[in-house]
Amino acid sequence: MATLLKELNQELIEFIKKQKLFFVGTARKEGHVNVSPKGMDTFRVIDGKRIVWLNLTGSGNETAAHLLENSRMTIMFCAFEGKPLILRLYGQAKAYHERDEVFHQYIDCFPADVGTRQIIVLDLDLVQTSCGYAVPLMDFKEERSILRNWAEKKGRAKIKSYWKEKNTTSLDGFETGIFEEE
Repeated sequence: MATLLKELNQELIEFIKKQKLFFVGTARKEGHVNVSPKGMDTFRVIDGKRIVWLNLTGSGNETAAHLLENSRMTIMFCAFEGKPLILRLYGQAKAYHERDEVFHQYIDCFPADVGTRQIIVLDLDLVQTSCGYAVPLMDFKEERSILRNWAEKKGRAKIKSYWKEKNTTSLDGFETGIFEEE
């Protein structure tokens, strides 16, 4: 039932544009595997072989820590409405910070957000679709505004202080590179 593709086609790109939720999976050679749900208006398809997503400030920074050692990433979308489908994007990723030129190349693709932490670029090497027959049908109600409101209330200076407290190392004690100079 699975189909393997070398890149995203227009039908899959349109499917992605309609999704309200995606999941990101990363891992280092040692330590915990991280699977993280992402939402809001934070995902863009650049072309059939490249995607970017805006990584907002959160309680951890596992993805960045993992990518410093192992650039492998999987992104998964599930159709919770309409025709069933699971879409997985496999490839090599890198996290870019405000100090990086690539960050500035893509930041205007997204709405401004005080909580912006990194931009993740994923170059695809495999796209997989599968049936999704067991994924439940669910209705989208609305986006949560809690994260955006929290970041706006803190302001950029306090967000950066929060990074120092909560985002410089992973669960397993690995550096995230959030303040590392090139």
